Amino acid sequence: MKRILVVFMLFIAMTFTAFSQSNKSTSKNWIWGPSIGYQYQKGSFLKASGWGLFALNESQFMKIDAGANFTWMINQSTVIPELGITYYLNNVAIWPFIKAEITPYTANAKAGIGLFNLLEFSAGYGHSLKIKEGFKSIDGFTAGLSINIPLKFHLN
Repeated sequence: MKRILVVFMLFIAMTFTAFSQSNKSTSKNWIWGPSIGYQYQKGSFLKASGWGLFALNESQFMKIDAGANFTWMINQSTVIPELGITYYLNNVAIWPFIKAEITPYTANAKAGIGLFNLLEFSAGYGHSLKIKEGFKSIDGFTAGLSINIPLKFHLN
């Protein structure tokens, strides 16, 4: 469990190092907006978040998002906060990506594809960090679909 947290923290540190070393003319420009989605991970979750996307260079992008997962399990509704970071491998119509997400209860690693960064399909595996009192463990296979709504459309 601690290894997953350490790997996630190293990933975030490398991201911010890459961001600080990127071209200053592109590093100040962000695309941002809200996102809504569905995720299955030992149950159904409605995901809502805000995100920001910036260019590392002309063909690589990084997205940071923070939001909440809403679910109804074991006869109770639950809201779980989440922080995520996504690395997009290119900027053509289909954007392959890798993503790391962390909540107080799980750390998820995902891979997927996005269509113009508007519609994303992902799959991965989540590792349980701790079990919420009165709730079940939410580790294992995960799959999701999300819609990103950009409020700024280009990085110039």
